[in-house]
Amino acid sequence: MHYTELKKAWGELTAPGAPFEIATVEVRGVPIRTYKNAPPTVRELWLASAQFADREYMVYENERITYAEAHVRVNAIGAWLAAQGVTRGDRVAIAMRNYPEWLLVYWACVCTGVAVVGMNAWWVPEEIAYALKDSAPKVIFCDGERLARLTELPDAIAGITLVATRAETLPAGMLPWAEVLAHGGDLPEATVDPDDDACIFYTSGTTGFPKGAQLTHRGCISNLFSLMFSGQVTALATLEATGVGPEPGAPPPVPVALLTTPLFHVTANNCGAYAITAAGGKLILMYRWDPKTALTLIEQEKVTSMSGVPVMSRELISHPDFDSHDLSSLVSLGGGGAQLPPDLVHKIDQTVQTARPSTGYGMTETCGIITAIAADFFVDKPASAGPAMPDFEAKCVDDDGVTVPPGEVGELWVRGAQVIKGYINRPDATAESITDGWLHTGDIARVDEDGFIFIVDRKKDMVLRGGENVYCAEVEASLYRHPAVAECSVFGVPDERLGEEVAAAIYLRPGQTTDGADLRAHCAAIMAKHKIPRYLWIVDEPLPRNASGKFLRRQLRETLALSEAV
Repeated sequence: MHYTELKKAWGELTAPGAPFEIATVEVRGVPIRTYKNAPPTVRELWLASAQFADREYMVYENERITYAEAHVRVNAIGAWLAAQGVTRGDRVAIAMRNYPEWLLVYWACVCTGVAVVGMNAWWVPEEIAYALKDSAPKVIFCDGERLARLTELPDAIAGITLVATRAETLPAGMLPWAEVLAHGGDLPEATVDPDDDACIFYTSGTTGFPKGAQLTHRGCISNLFSLMFSGQVTALATLEATGVGPEPGAPPPVPVALLTTPLFHVTANNCGAYAITAAGGKLILMYRWDPKTALTLIEQEKVTSMSGVPVMSRELISHPDFDSHDLSSLVSLGGGGAQLPPDLVHKIDQTVQTARPSTGYGMTETCGIITAIAADFFVDKPASAGPAMPDFEAKCVDDDGVTVPPGEVGELWVRGAQVIKGYINRPDATAESITDGWLHTGDIARVDEDGFIFIVDRKKDMVLRGGENVYCAEVEASLYRHPAVAECSVFGVPDERLGEEVAAAIYLRPGQTTDGADLRAHCAAIMAKHKIPRYLWIVDEPLPRNASGKFLRRQLRETLALSEAV
């Protein structure tokens, strides 16, 4: 591939006076790289989308909402929040599926300096209660399913205003969504700082509780610029190398994106919704992922891009009805949340005639992507995550935090405008994860001679299941609450569909008995379904340990994989 052209295009787009010029600013006492031309806050992004008034913005089943209609509703929500005394620095929680209301509430909040708390829709009541106590929102917007769980928590929701949408019946004291919209009014004026929290997205915790990552306005807007830069640098490099590209001066096509992952994650929200909104495109929302439905929507709505976890692309192109649908509108297929296996990169490139494979590697803690790679560059280096975006410094370090020589393996650290402020109420976790602005990704990587990053291993004890991070210690903490469990060790095992599945080895207390069904039922009562071990082994001897007393996860995984789980 033409890496000379890529470096040339990169330099042209980031040079002084260019659209993606890089500047260094001091944030929280640390010099960081940022995009000089980026708007200061998310408010400017949303207000600018008013220019697309007549275009369709969101499609959900039989519902269609234009940008003009969305702005009227966002204004009403913002005015209603202000009337409730919710102002800059307060928090509002969203607990619902990917309904249009999710994004309408989101934009209303960030435009008025109110931080959105993204509640994981899979959480069970105990997890919901923890996040509510941790984030202390003044209002919760929820759907009928989450409303049922919230009403099981009278102490946790005491003093919080609840607004319900798409609920068949409303308990006393719950406000209907229609009442908020009926308030009407204009979006309140607000002074928002680039380093105010835009949202709090929870990541699985290493100590049994999730951590609320503080994504700032600066970080979210910088991620948007990284996405825009990635698309433009790939197109420009390809044009300079092959002569193939859009007609000079031709207006860019209006993008249409199928959102397949939850909006409480950066993949759908910060990468999907932000990019489409900035471009005046159309978002297609799904009740839940289903490859047959996705094929139909791509054909009907002329979807240009679909991004999700790798299993979604695999299920789409391997579906028996794939060849019976017109997918010629697709120009990009791929996603994030987990690395696309090299074979899938080539299958996408060979199977979907008009679409090129693409991916981004990133984290909640970087408001979205750290790297991005697409088209011929991805096909040429399918095992790579791509180069770090211009607003990042990146390095690989050893266990002492010392930078390793180029090409050698070490933990990837990054610093830049997209790194989160920290974790709310968790100064210890913040200090452990961020050093002088450098975020410790927990991923072991190497950087090749072209600056492309290859993720080769994971330093953290974590299972990446279908794009969801599941920390082993969190699952272990839940298992230890079972009275029969004396020792347990949780680890990941390969899974063709989801990448990894959660597994656990358990040694019981003397005289105690249990089985897989009992252990899973115990877990289901206290943590989300995707964290419950699919594979369980109850062993006859204490679990093997190393000299420091830590369980030998790798040895357990290798030996137990040969035996039948319960």
